[in-house]
Amino acid sequence: MANQAAKYPVGFYFTLSFKGEDAAFKEVSGISKEMTVEEVSGGGENRFKYRLPSVSNGQNLVLKRALMPVGSKLMNWCSSTIDQGLSKPIQTHAVSVSLLNEKGKVCKKWTFNNAYPIKYSISDLKSDSNDLVLETIELAYSFFEITTKKSIKGLFLN
Repeated sequence: MANQAAKYPVGFYFTLSFKGEDAAFKEVSGISKEMTVEEVSGGGENRFKYRLPSVSNGQNLVLKRALMPVGSKLMNWCSSTIDQGLSKPIQTHAVSVSLLNEKGKVCKKWTFNNAYPIKYSISDLKSDSNDLVLETIELAYSFFEITTKKSIKGLFLN
């Protein structure tokens, strides 16, 4: 049974890559996409509405980590994009999240295309708490692609 557990990935072993630089994050959320549905009434048929597929969309990608004392490429990009408003064109980039197996090899990768930062925040500062200060970065993107190993057999054991 213990051997069987090694075949499935764990959610805490992942990396985030931006412009060739890996960034450590405590939490990544918002990896989802769905197809919206448009309801159309049929002429002469009043008992139901047709539900037709429409465009697909996803949530914003939300990244959380301990506050970094020194800037990174990712933080510099966030600051310049959010602080400049729309005075200059927004620079979009690809951001990748990779799920790793127990040997540190990528078993699944999500690449968020045309991503750009839309929100930056830090956790509340409280004098009666000793929690780490977390920074949160929220990214919008056009679409994401999923890359996985071609072979399912031994996916997490290679």
